[in-house]
Formats: sequence, C-alpha cells, structure tokens
Amino acid sequence: MVRNYFYLTAGLLFVFLATTHTWFGLETALPILHGSNIDISTITVFTFQLHMIGVQDLIYGATAILMAFQKRMEMVKFTALVIIAIMLARWVVMAFVTIVHNAGGLTDLLTSSIAFLVLIILLFLGTRVEGK
Repeated sequence: MVRNYFYLTAGLLFVFLATTHTWFGLETALPILHGSNIDISTITVFTFQLHMIGVQDLIYGATAILMAFQKRMEMVKFTALVIIAIMLARWVVMAFVTIVHNAGGLTDLLTSSIAFLVLIILLFLGTRVEGK
C-alpha cells in the first residue's frame, strides 16, 4: 500500500528522467561526438558521465519508490533530504559551469531546472507526510 504519493511520484519522475536522459544521449549526443574529431578519451569520459547521471537518477527513482511504501515515514526523511541536497548540488554545478563556459546558454537549463525543482518540491513535501 502506498504511504507517500509524493515519493511515489518523484520516483516515477526520476525513472522517466533517467530513461529520457540516457535515450537522448544515445540517440543524439553520442553520434555527434563519434562523428567528430574529438579525442577518444574525451568521448569516453563524456559517455560514462552520461551513463552515470542516468544510473544515478534510476537509483534515486527506485529509492523514492521504495520509500513511498514505508510505514514509518520518519525513517526515510533523511534519505529524501540527502537526495534533495545532491540534486541542489548537481543543479548548482550545472548552472556554474554553464555561466562560466556559455552564459548565453543559461536558457538551455530551463527544462532541467524545472524538472529539478519539481523533484525537490515533491521530495520535500514527502518529508512533511506523517507516518501512520
């Protein structure tokens, strides 16, 4: 029985984001890199970074889904707060790197920023649910 729909929704959204992130990378970004003159070491680093983010989001999704079924919500609040902290740190890094290397590209972060904000809000609201 679902005890926390905020965590369930966040978990499903994380799984969706992991899938679309990886799919987009495989279908668009990696073919462009492989067709370029970029060094193979750089392509390798980009490829594992792409997959690490997808796997990380998949793990967050599975964790949040499992958290949604826990009876004692106080036991999973810390996990939600850690995921929130990591998501905020990830967004700060994305924004900082974009500002430093391509300030005009900040608008490209809009979709990711909205997704991060929705996930953070869902996880935070999930911490507000009292255990039964």
